[in-house]
Amino acid sequence: MDVKLEPSWKEVLQDEFEKLYFVSLTDFVKKEYKSGAIYPPPKQIFRAFELTPFDKVKVVILGQDPYHGKGQANGLSFAVGEGIALPPSLQNIYKEIEVDIGEKPARTGDLERWAKQGVLLLNATLTVKASTPGSHQGRGWEEFTDAAIAALSEKREHLVFILWGNYARQKGAHIDRSKHCVIESPHPSPFSAYNGFFGSKPFSKTNTYLQKQGMEPINWL
Repeated sequence: MDVKLEPSWKEVLQDEFEKLYFVSLTDFVKKEYKSGAIYPPPKQIFRAFELTPFDKVKVVILGQDPYHGKGQANGLSFAVGEGIALPPSLQNIYKEIEVDIGEKPARTGDLERWAKQGVLLLNATLTVKASTPGSHQGRGWEEFTDAAIAALSEKREHLVFILWGNYARQKGAHIDRSKHCVIESPHPSPFSAYNGFFGSKPFSKTNTYLQKQGMEPINWL
């Protein structure tokens, strides 16, 4: 695994690369890519960090695993490759944006347009075996992404953390809420969207907070 992190992230997370868990994780991921289909493609593993430098982050949306279907995962949580059918969770995210913002968002699955505005679309686990959800959990990725979240919480101020579902809430449990805005709701998946995700208005809430801090709102469309 070739770790070519964007410079500001590399500086913040440098210590992680020397730790035993990361050395072990690197060996594991390299072997997995040689043994069969793993998603996303190797060059997209750290895409969330590449598109959203540490000092440009304004919003963090936490996901769990990359999508495990061919052509879906592209290194950004909840996003899929261009031209790929929208997964149910992303469809529901777009439904909520339309109601919340009052306009229809573009029906493209690649959320690069958000990432470039400062939305860090971070999965807890950055790789997955084809057709095998959760297959790369517990191998070290969670520790690495925990370190990224901790660095943002400690070194930055006035960020918005959007935590959908219990997994994201647990992962964001140590965010300093005296310095940051934390927005929580059920997950946008079809299994839970009607239990409180729909109507939660995370997108307008995010923009209201950013504007109060004197920052540009996110164009979610």
